[in-house]
Amino acid sequence: MSLTPKKIYTSDDYWKLPEDVRAELINGQLYNMAPPSRIHQKLLVELCTIINNHIKSKRGICQVYPAPFAVNLDANNKDWVEPDISVICEPNKLTDKGCCGAPDLIIEILSPSSRKMDYIIKNALYSEAGVREYWIIDPQKETSLVYCFNEDAAPTMYPFRTPIPFGLFPDLSVTISNLLE
Repeated sequence: MSLTPKKIYTSDDYWKLPEDVRAELINGQLYNMAPPSRIHQKLLVELCTIINNHIKSKRGICQVYPAPFAVNLDANNKDWVEPDISVICEPNKLTDKGCCGAPDLIIEILSPSSRKMDYIIKNALYSEAGVREYWIIDPQKETSLVYCFNEDAAPTMYPFRTPIPFGLFPDLSVTISNLLE
């Protein structure tokens, strides 16, 4: 008895998805994305605003992109993800389709359906791709896990009431609980 082979999807399949369908392409598989919650969106807007205002105040070259924003991590059209927040500090990585290569900072805000994807699959993918800093914000547990891949493999856990320093921006920190008030 033969097993039916699993379909392998490509970048062409990803870009042919209807505009109203959000999905990510990882290792040849398409993963549907659930609509975000109100808390998720509030955190997304607040964090993007804080980061963007900081960059502008320093006249920096980094750019902030909230989801949906396509990121081709490996720059070879194999993996396309849509992080909640991407910060790119190398303008040559930006194309009309999104980002070609690893962003410098990625922030994912967990939803119940994305736990395994963000903690395990994307964590490994982001580390291997060369993302410098990766935050996983967990509204359910009221904690944030921060990886500084270019410094140490061990993450730091921050309760929502504790300021989180940005590795990418040493003079910036944020307290997640303040963003929810």
